[in-house]
Amino acid sequence: MQILITGNMGYVGPVLVRHLRARFPDAVLIGYDSGLFAHCLTACDALPEALLDRQVFGDTRDIDAGLLGGCDAVVHLAAISNDPMGDRFAEPTDQVNHLASLRMAELARDAGVRHFVFASSCSVYGAAAPGARSEIDGVAPITAYARSKIATEHGLRQMDRGGMIVTCLRFATACGMSDRLRLDLVVNDFVACAMATGEITVLSDGSPWRPLIDVTDMARAVEWAVTRPAAPGGAMLVVNAGSDDWNFQVRGLAEAVVSQVAGSTLSINQAAPPDRRSYRVDFSLFRSLAPEHQPVATLAGTIGRLRDGLAAMGFSDRRFREGRHIRLHVLRNHAGAGRIGPDIRMRRR
Repeated sequence: MQILITGNMGYVGPVLVRHLRARFPDAVLIGYDSGLFAHCLTACDALPEALLDRQVFGDTRDIDAGLLGGCDAVVHLAAISNDPMGDRFAEPTDQVNHLASLRMAELARDAGVRHFVFASSCSVYGAAAPGARSEIDGVAPITAYARSKIATEHGLRQMDRGGMIVTCLRFATACGMSDRLRLDLVVNDFVACAMATGEITVLSDGSPWRPLIDVTDMARAVEWAVTRPAAPGGAMLVVNAGSDDWNFQVRGLAEAVVSQVAGSTLSINQAAPPDRRSYRVDFSLFRSLAPEHQPVATLAGTIGRLRDGLAAMGFSDRRFREGRHIRLHVLRNHAGAGRIGPDIRMRRR
């Protein structure tokens, strides 16, 4: 088996590569990444990319079609990957997350790739009505990032896919420890706040709902997607990837972190207006299609691993939101140093 993983040098990629190497020790694993966040390592003992057979640097907008030759599967993680970055770089977000993703799928089809896995997002549900949202419910994306994901899903449905099996994994909000940790995700941010300042401050009233998934369970879902048969889900499948048990209100997440980080406290702004980004998600389709690849992490375990991982780093940065574990801040530093332009292309000369 030969698998191409785009965006492998981000937050999810190192965890996914380790999982795939363990599950498929003889597979040829190829990484493709622009390197924007390659330096954002998190106290790892070895370079995560050492587990790959090959690492290629490049922008997905410019990928050489020859790289897909011989690949059995493409796992397309590469994206401008959160709401603040999407808001700041709206046009590149559409170019990278949407247009380049569809071109990648077309190149994969033409190269005879059997499985194309697209990392989509439950954020497409946006400001959802009451009740858990399933794949047959309408979507209400309210950010450039979410709009780019649903646009790609629509494009994949409409394109001639040939014999390629396409799986769009609408992931819940990621969390957990990684070799390239992000602290601009809700649980990770709460743990970092508790560790660095001893206090979690929730700026909303804490009522919004969020579905979550540990990065290790994201890797399990991808494993299923690169090996699943066309039946019963179909050759073109959009599926919520996560667990019903991992739908949480923000205040509950903050309380769970406080219970795991000794000496920390919680402050909630009860007078704040509710955050519009509130949605619960129904994961029953994923449960029925992938019974052997269901999430196994617990919230307490995820928080504990984050706590212990940050402690091992000697983490105490009260200004971490200005550091390299916040992806928007990294892009701003690149731009300030002239390493990227407004289109977020790496300048290699």
